[in-house]
Amino acid sequence: MNIIISGANGHMGRIITDTAAAAGHTVAARVSRSFTTDPAAGVYASPAEYTGPADMLIDFSHHAATGALMAYCTERGIPAVIATTGQTEEELAAIRAAAQTVPVFLAANMSIGVALLAEMAAKAAAVFPDADIEIIERHHNRKQDVPSGTALMLARRIQAAHDNAPILVGRHENGRRGREIGISSLRYGNEVGTHEIVIAAGSETFTLKHEAEDRSLFARGALTAAEYLAGKGPGLYGIQNIVE
Repeated sequence: MNIIISGANGHMGRIITDTAAAAGHTVAARVSRSFTTDPAAGVYASPAEYTGPADMLIDFSHHAATGALMAYCTERGIPAVIATTGQTEEELAAIRAAAQTVPVFLAANMSIGVALLAEMAAKAAAVFPDADIEIIERHHNRKQDVPSGTALMLARRIQAAHDNAPILVGRHENGRRGREIGISSLRYGNEVGTHEIVIAAGSETFTLKHEAEDRSLFARGALTAAEYLAGKGPGLYGIQNIVE
């Protein structure tokens, strides 16, 4: 595939660029706001400046770029894998609108393991409808969105199986436990990403946990998503489509 990498100068952008090339794909264009456009080097400050061949766009930039990327992909008919998190409702609406024209893959986390974690957590929440459920997520100190998109995805999957219990981010004042799904966010060091779900069902408590040990797994997941998306019709796809 000829792939456009958005956010190519970021940490994940550099990893996905190397991973795509190693997998035999062609990185047709690298896009980053920090670049000075140089077509000879294949780098561009904005996607609109690249008009060459492209089979896929993979975005590891920032959610603020979502609107412009969706407009670009829609205009050119290019499928997109969105690997950023923290989108506003307006940005999510832009993704849904683009998915009516081109295939779009959106996932809060590109790990197959996290998708399986969500499945197990939802099943456990249904089996123990009165359990206290807490999600603890840990990330590096540079991560901007709190809670993580993955934690929110897990909470919403659990919520659907747990009598639509409200989601509480953080615990304030006296912190008394109520009927909610709690999320606690920790930020420190170079932590890649850990998501832990504690389910306390009265006389027994168990924990489901996923630890990302290397950021390259997210790059491999994004490429798997791109390969899955190739040849698909317009629509909004997610990691569950691959797991199922």
